[in-house]
This record gives sequence, C-alpha cells and structure tokens, in this order.
Amino acid sequence: MKKYKDRLCGMNCHYRFHTFERFFQEMNRLGIKNVEIWTGPMHFYVDYNKNQSVEQLKEYAKKYDVKIIGICPEQTNPKPNNVASPTRQEDVYAYYCRMVDIAKEVNAQHILVTTGWAYYDESVEGAWNRSVEMMRKVCDYAKANDILVAIEALQPNESVLANSVEQLKAYLDAVNHPQLKVCIDFGAMARVNNTIQDYFDVFGKNVIHTHFVDGKPTGHLAWSDGTRDLKQDLLDLEAYGYDGYLSLESANSRYYEKPWTAEEKTISAFDQLEIE
Repeated sequence: MKKYKDRLCGMNCHYRFHTFERFFQEMNRLGIKNVEIWTGPMHFYVDYNKNQSVEQLKEYAKKYDVKIIGICPEQTNPKPNNVASPTRQEDVYAYYCRMVDIAKEVNAQHILVTTGWAYYDESVEGAWNRSVEMMRKVCDYAKANDILVAIEALQPNESVLANSVEQLKAYLDAVNHPQLKVCIDFGAMARVNNTIQDYFDVFGKNVIHTHFVDGKPTGHLAWSDGTRDLKQDLLDLEAYGYDGYLSLESANSRYYEKPWTAEEKTISAFDQLEIE
C-alpha cells in the first residue's frame, strides 16, 4: 500500500480550532508528505489586497518535511471571493491572482477553484457567463505563471452552476482554456451519482487532482467513517492511470476537537487493505 500512502495529501480544513503549526506537526508525525493549503483566515489570511507572509508557509514546510502541492482558496457562499459575482469583480480577480502568486512562491502545482455560485433570484445564465469570463482571465494569469487551475464540481446546495460531470464538461468547453484542469471531489461526485469512470470517460488526463474522502454518500469523512469502498476506489483510479495526489479534505465538524484522528483513521484503513 506504500504506493498509495505516499500520495496522501493532508488538508488543514478540520484543524481550524488548532494552530497552523499544529497541522504541520501532525502531518510530520503521521508520515504524510504532501499538503494542500486551505486559506482559512485562522491559518493563512488572504484577501484581494494582501496576504500573510508566504515565508511562514515555506518555513513550516521545510521544518516539518512536507511538500505544498496546492492552494485551496475560500470561495463558497458566504465568502466574498465568488468567481460568478455580479459585483467587486476587480477584487475577485485580484484575489485569485494572489492565490496564483502564492502557489508559485511555494512551488505548488495548482490552485483549486469552483465555478462560483449564483443568487437564487437572478438569471443562472448571467452568473454562468460572468463565471466563465472570470475563469478565463484567471487561467490566463495562471498560465503566465506556470500554475495549473484545477476545478471541482459543487453540490447542488452550494451552487447551481455545475454539479455533474456533464455540467462541468459544458463549463470547461465554455472557458476553453488549456490551463483549466479537473479535480474529482468525491463528495460532489457521489451527491449526483456520478462515478470515477464518468469523470475519466469525459476528462481523461485532464483529471489532475482528487479530494479523496469517504461519505454516506457525502460528508467529507475520514476513510472508514463512511460507506465508500476504499479498495475499489483506489483500483478504479489506478485503472484510469491516475497517479496524482489523494487529498484528504476531511472538512467535517466531528473532527474539529481532535482533527488528527481523521488522518489516523484513514491511514489505518489503508494499512488494512490488501492490493497487489
């Protein structure tokens, strides 16, 4: 199982009631060599105009021997950094450019984005068009800085713009930019009854990242806390040639007090697998 465990990637979402350094300490203790940084302001503050020192990120990564592979901005309602926003578009664009800059400084491969969200009492088409236009601009900036942009679908209660493989395909076609790639979020995938096969049948090698979590069928759970088949999911990813990171977005309040228990459960689940 070492070939899979070496690709595990910690996320700090559920460490929000602990210091940022504690997150890095726990990744080191648990032997997780890769991290995706969620820019929750309690850990690493970013807005359109400023951000905390990237030197701190570099220091923690070096001190605790982990690699920062991606930057995951805050961007769902009620966060202000909505790609589809009808207002503050210059600020939103500046925010995502700042994320690209941060990713470049820490040698990450990508930033993680969504389509953003529409107000229920506005035209979905209008929000879609704003999102597509903004995403194209962000991708232009990312390309100039050699950073990929990985987009994930959102669940229907989070956004009405792109929930399924089919909708995400339409969105990528509309943006039409080589820098825009795909992240499979296992929660969003399960919510609309899509499968790993569905994603690879449509996107193929453009799938560059996963938010690899268990669920019932959703819930951002540690592996063994949900009902998914870990062994089958790993075999399915391997069958399609996926060799990217398995990012543990265990963003569930049940782990807030002792967040490291989520990674411990996942590692235990991996250790119990038997795969040739």
